[in-house]
Formats: sequence, C-alpha cells, structure tokens
Amino acid sequence: MPAQKLILEVAGREIAVSNPDKVYFPTAGLTKLDLVNYYLAVAEGALRGVDDRPMALKRFVNGAEGEPFFQKRAPSSRPIWLETAELRFPSGRTADELVLREPAGLVWVANLGCIDLNPHPVRTADLDHPDELRVDLDPVPGVEWPQIRSVALVAREVLADFGLTGWPKTSGSRGIHIYARIHPQWGFDDVRRAAVAVAREIERRAPDLATSKWWKEERHGVFVDYNQNAKDRTVASAYSVRPVADARVSMPLTWEEVPECDPAAFTVFTVPERFADLGDPWAAMDEAAGSLDGLLELAALDEAAGLPDAPWPPHYEKQDGEAPRVQPSKRRSGSAGTGRRQSTKPLIEIARAATKAEAVEGLERWKARHQSVWAYLEPADVLTDSMRGKNYNWTRIRLNLEHVPEAERPAQEALEVTYDPWQEEGRRS
Repeated sequence: MPAQKLILEVAGREIAVSNPDKVYFPTAGLTKLDLVNYYLAVAEGALRGVDDRPMALKRFVNGAEGEPFFQKRAPSSRPIWLETAELRFPSGRTADELVLREPAGLVWVANLGCIDLNPHPVRTADLDHPDELRVDLDPVPGVEWPQIRSVALVAREVLADFGLTGWPKTSGSRGIHIYARIHPQWGFDDVRRAAVAVAREIERRAPDLATSKWWKEERHGVFVDYNQNAKDRTVASAYSVRPVADARVSMPLTWEEVPECDPAAFTVFTVPERFADLGDPWAAMDEAAGSLDGLLELAALDEAAGLPDAPWPPHYEKQDGEAPRVQPSKRRSGSAGTGRRQSTKPLIEIARAATKAEAVEGLERWKARHQSVWAYLEPADVLTDSMRGKNYNWTRIRLNLEHVPEAERPAQEALEVTYDPWQEEGRRS
C-alpha cells in the first residue's frame, strides 16, 4: 500500500508530506515527493526568490494537469514557525499572506500543492514600496523562441541605459522574465509607471519584434507586460517549477546564456545538478539595486508627448490619465455624434469556460463546423484570455476574423461553452 504520510526532517524541523506518491506530473512521471525533493535540492536559490516576501498560494491539489485555485490567506492550521504579513489589496481588503524564510517552508507549501511559488515584489519591512521591477516578455501565439530571446536582449539594453541591471530567467512556460533590483523608495504606481516606460522604449527600439499594446487584438510579436508591476500581481519566482507537462523550471540565467538558451533544457530532472555545479546566477542581485529616476524621467517625456497612461487590468479602478479601458473593437465612434460602437477588429466570441480544457473543446467544435474559415486564421487570431474569478481563473476564447474575407466571415453564434464565474464559482472538477 502506498505511504499515506511521510515525515521529513528539514534543518531541524519535522514536516509531514501527505500522499507522497501522488502523481503531480503524469507525462513526466513525477510525484509530490519528487517535487519536494526538487525544492530541497535548490533551496538556496528558491529561497532567494521568495525570502521575506508575502506570497499567494496557487494550489494544484490535483496535480499539474488540474485546475489550480488561489489562496491569499495563509491557512490557519500552519506551523507556528511560519510567518505571515498583512497585505492590503486594491479592493481595500486585507489578508495575512505566508512568508517563507527557510527550506522547511518550501516543503510545507509543496505539500499543499503549490507547484510554483508566487511572491509579491516587496519585503515585510516595507509592504508599500517594491524592491523589484519585473519585465515580463509574453509572446503572442505563433512567435518563436529566437524572437523572444532577441527582445530580451533589447530589454537588457533599455534597463542598462537607464541605470538598472537586468537579471534574466526563463518563465518556465512560453516567455522570459527580466528582474531589476531597485531601492524601495517608490510606490507601486511609480514602479508600474516605470515599467510602462520600459515597455514603450522596447517597442520603439524593436517595433517589428515587440509591443506594449495591452489589448490582445492589437498585439504582435512579444508583449512586454508592464501590468505585472501593478499592486497585487505576482510572478512565478526563480527556480519555480511550472505546471507544464515536462515539469519545466523558471530558470535564472546569465546574459551570456540567453542568446542560445533552450527553455526545455531546464526541468526538475536537470536543474538540481546544474545548481550544484554552477550555483545561482542571481546570487549577487541584491548588491545591484538601482534607481528608477531615469525611467520616471522617460515616462514624463512620454506623457508630455501626449501618451496616456497604459490600460490597467480590468479589476482595478479607472486611473487618472488612463487611456480608455475598452478594447479597440468596441470603442464608440465619435462620428456624427451617434455614439455607436465602431469595430476596428472583427471579433467573435467562442467560449466562456470554467477551465481552459473546456474552452478549447468548444473551440474544436466551432472549428469542425467552420473548417473553411479556420484555414484563414493565424495563430495570433485565436485570443485566449485567462480571466479572474473569485477564487479561480476562468477562460474566454475569441477569434479575430480580420484575415478572413469579409464575405466569408461567420456571424456571432451562441457560445460553445457558457460559464458565469460569479454564479457557478463552485463548479470545478
């Protein structure tokens, strides 16, 4: 009979691992215990990314192929040695979030089903002033890895030109993250404002490769996601395992590695040996803190030139100076005072689903009925959005029909999957 509980001693603390043989990565054949042992093998590096930072718990209780749920509040039934910090969110609500400081904490959260680690960019001594600027390079569908690496090198130049040192890592999924350590002197709004300036400057320097456009229907190439610096946003930290089939790791790199790196090379199987042999490329990050003054001056120049604040995520209040928070295809036309919506992109919606798998199944049904239309579509024409619900994310899929001849464009039909995240929040497999 498989072991129901295993007691590990980690640096003098006893930690129980329940169901250690539970399979977390079916394709890779990895169990919960394998995940625990991975985090112990890279504990020094993993803790460098989360130490002294409140973190949201993203729990995959059914393994990497199951739907996660988010838990902001630290469980009440936790060991007394685990610390918390009270965070205040844009909604005005507060929560005591978990703070990890030692390897035993890594084991404890892995036992809860936390495959990746999602800390906030602040330390407990000052929860209002981030000490990290995060550049998230998120490719649109169809963009190949060499283009992402090229944009990362442009991002490095931009940060350096404005007095900051960039530290790259693979996201463990489809993109690259670049962190810059900053002095904790600026609030979240200023850090995000600096990130907007970075995104726009990258776009100016590499207009064919990168974009700062928030709306998916306007994007091309690699999207520089400045909104990862808004308050209450978290990013998978260095050495986090990601919930993908081959158990990839969000791997810190040297800049010399970036031009030739392959994200598939960094997995739970390979990273512990690399860490033992080479150590942590980010070990000196805390010694490289810089100032946002240069980027904030660039932001002021952009604003003086007439650029509005870039759109915020939809669950934030409308900000002063923000561009219209309406996707371009639904903006109202000012012509003739009609107030009618004028579509700039021919979009149709396919599915709203509790899970991405359900949404994709709906898309496949639509595709089977419209095979001649599907032949015109490019990868970037499929707009898949992860939307925030109360506790879970849900998925929306839309199609941009701009590459379909107008006479052949299908009309909006009844959705293949209809899901109300507020009425059906509990419906999860």
